[in-house]
Amino acid sequence: EVVRRDGYRTDVYVRPIAYKASPIIKVDLHSPQDDVAIFAMPMGGYSRIDGLRVTISSWRRISDNSIPARAKITGAYINTALAAEDANAAGYDDCLMLTEDGHIAEGSAANFFMVQGRTLVTPPVTDDILVGITRAAVMRLALDFELDIVERSVDRTEVYQADEAFLCGTGVQVAPIVEVDGRPIGSGRPGSITLGMQDAYFLAVRGNDPRYRQWCTPVYGGMPRITESR
Repeated sequence: EVVRRDGYRTDVYVRPIAYKASPIIKVDLHSPQDDVAIFAMPMGGYSRIDGLRVTISSWRRISDNSIPARAKITGAYINTALAAEDANAAGYDDCLMLTEDGHIAEGSAANFFMVQGRTLVTPPVTDDILVGITRAAVMRLALDFELDIVERSVDRTEVYQADEAFLCGTGVQVAPIVEVDGRPIGSGRPGSITLGMQDAYFLAVRGNDPRYRQWCTPVYGGMPRITESR
């Protein structure tokens, strides 16, 4: 309804925010007053289509023992904002964050995948990651490419030696990583598997792959073909 009222007919980012609406200033999650706000805006080019240059952040991913990492909690974004700000100030497009144990968790606001041969590797939910909807979609699409999918802890130096790597999320979509800490990933250009996953993702989320129509909700009564917004 929000998208329809705004009249958008392109890629749109929709952000729902649920919050406690009590007028009483108090640290309390048991208030009976809950509310939700929803807004939408055109997507545009959220990330570089020629590949991201990222760095390993000195800021550690906040532990699930401090704030539940599995949920998109607004206050937790200060953790990723600090990491992203440092990366941008140093000339990088984004960063990768480590767990307190030193394993790769995710990007500043996106899930991480790397390709080793025909295997797609991603950190497990126990490594303080957001259990992302886009992450689940990518893992489903990977089956169409007959890729092996492995969820396990990822060491920092493994990333340097990966054949390919990419971030995924609602905003970043599927974004190739071509360099980490000044080291090229694979050929230093977006890899064939990553680009294939990117194409498959866009087809699916725009309603242009009938196998994944159930992922989409028609806004204007039908399922019109959506052109790329970049």
